[in-house]
Amino acid sequence: MDILELIQGRRSIRAYKPDHVSEDTLRSLVLDAGIWAPSGGNAQAWRFAIITNSELLLKIQLISPGLMGNAPAVIAICQDMAVRAHKGGDLGRDYLSIADSSMAAQNIMLAAHALGLGTCAIASFHRRGMQQILGLPAEIVPMLLLSVGIPAQPARAPTREKDVMWFNEYPKSAD
Repeated sequence: MDILELIQGRRSIRAYKPDHVSEDTLRSLVLDAGIWAPSGGNAQAWRFAIITNSELLLKIQLISPGLMGNAPAVIAICQDMAVRAHKGGDLGRDYLSIADSSMAAQNIMLAAHALGLGTCAIASFHRRGMQQILGLPAEIVPMLLLSVGIPAQPARAPTREKDVMWFNEYPKSAD
């Protein structure tokens, strides 16, 4: 499968089979894909918590309204805010931490799709609650969750609006 097929074929999956995803596969998603994403100022301040313990997953579901489908694994993409601020100041802390996490997430989601796994990015969760559940220090802040598992059913492609770009200048209205 080429890269455009991967990009165009990836879907947000919200229903998973109960099948286990191996620790080796999950580790590979992070180490072979996630950490190879661009990082503003090459800070590489991301940190990844891989959760497969069913009790922890149930606790996470309680504070994550967007986490659906009983995924057998969740990858919490976090940022070390002390490193991010040190290497990028306010811009690093306030913006690049989000951008870096998002780019790492996209790499992981595409790699998972290439392996036949489904994923869904989740931003609707209680950050402090996640820090407590995972025992994270204050400077390690969860930015995004990725549910990971074998899709229970294929997901349909949403239609895409094609009139979303222009060259050089924003088009003037015809009035």
